[in-house]
Amino acid sequence: MIVHRLTVDGKDYFLPDPVDDLRGKILEAVQAGGGYVTIPPLRGGPGVTVLFSPGMPVTWAQIEVDPPAPRQDEPRVDIDSFDAL
Repeated sequence: MIVHRLTVDGKDYFLPDPVDDLRGKILEAVQAGGGYVTIPPLRGGPGVTVLFSPGMPVTWAQIEVDPPAPRQDEPRVDIDSFDAL
């Protein structure tokens, strides 16, 4: 799974793929001299509205995240074996 990290003025936002539309909206806001863009959430919810302006530091990073490994079954302890202690 690919996750995108958008860093805006030192704050990180993690975004699902694709981000092309969001990049376009941010570029439009900056070219217009500033504007609000809603950053969508990674897993649901309303997202966050951020004011973008010219000169504001913005960095994109693409991170490949492996799916979680299947959980290993742990050996069970026989509680009855402790009765003799």
